[in-house]
Amino acid sequence: MSKILIIEDEAAIRRVLVKIISEENKVYEVIEAEDGIQGIEMIKENELDLVLCDIKMPKMDGVEVLQHAKRLKPELPFLMISGHGDLDTAVQTMKLGAFDYISKPPDLNRLLNAVRNALDVKELVVENKKLKKQISKNYEMVGESPSIQSIKEIIEKVAATDARVLITGPNGTGKELVAHWLHEKSERAKGPMIEVNCAAIPSELIESELFGHKKGSFTGAVSDKAGKFEAANGGTIFLDEVGDMSLSAQAKVLRALQESKVTRVGDDKDIKVNVRVVAATNKNLLKEIEEGRFREDLYHRLAVILIKVPALNERRDDIPLLITFFAEKIAEEQGSTVKLFDEKAVALLQEYDWTGNIRELRNVVERLIILGDKVVSEGDVRMFASK
Repeated sequence: MSKILIIEDEAAIRRVLVKIISEENKVYEVIEAEDGIQGIEMIKENELDLVLCDIKMPKMDGVEVLQHAKRLKPELPFLMISGHGDLDTAVQTMKLGAFDYISKPPDLNRLLNAVRNALDVKELVVENKKLKKQISKNYEMVGESPSIQSIKEIIEKVAATDARVLITGPNGTGKELVAHWLHEKSERAKGPMIEVNCAAIPSELIESELFGHKKGSFTGAVSDKAGKFEAANGGTIFLDEVGDMSLSAQAKVLRALQESKVTRVGDDKDIKVNVRVVAATNKNLLKEIEEGRFREDLYHRLAVILIKVPALNERRDDIPLLITFFAEKIAEEQGSTVKLFDEKAVALLQEYDWTGNIRELRNVVERLIILGDKVVSEGDVRMFASK
């Protein structure tokens, strides 16, 4: 049931509004306040879906109520009620966050359409917030160790900003999971997330991949091509293994970060881009800087926020959770029942030296599910999990 508050100092108009809204839809619960101060108290005390608020009132006018309420509950939609002389002010309130305004005396259809639209938008906003809290299972970060909890807390603080993030850690630790969490929990989640593996692209092609190229700019450039930065416009670009990028490409990435624009290879036209950059590396970039292989100015641009993902050997307490997670995921992929691991099997896996980190553990779990008994035992681990 949608709960609607009407803040109006004129009792007759308040009664009309209550009557129109209540009779239109019996699932609307309508409550009333006779001035702005009472209205603010009711906003604090109630879970509301919509507020109809008069502009000219004693004690506290509608503009003040709107500004105060938006600080308390930013997503609560407001319909402003304006007299003939208040129309300019009503328009101004929309710049302050009001959804719409209704003129006095209220037109029945206009009022009801505005109420429906405002409630629909509120529902979409709430649903969108719920979806942003739900991270895709493909990128779930499993673990309760202090290091993983710390990473999750940093993500919660940083995701909503556009701060650039540098993720470090050995291969196979799940740096890409951190990048996806950052994107999916951000306001950019509705935009694209473009991944670029800088180590997998030949140095002579990396600039074309990142920034695009103009037809004829080099052999094989048979048509104009947009780069990854353009493709990520409005979203996030994830530069994986950024430490393997050539110095020439680093210079262009630095310019893109400084000026929010890129230039395609072979072209002189600047293209504006609105992109959040998240980078990852398994290298010690400070050492790379000392040896002249990485630009110090680019490092400081990328490393506004640093997140270090620990090796699996540093978070062994998470291994039982990871085994269960992978067993369930593999069963889902294969359409089979989940295979259990007995306590001794899990304890033995916790003792292994996981040089390949989480990626290696996932492969071992899959091997044990295929080759092991109905319940994977310590013997199965000794037989099939050895390197």
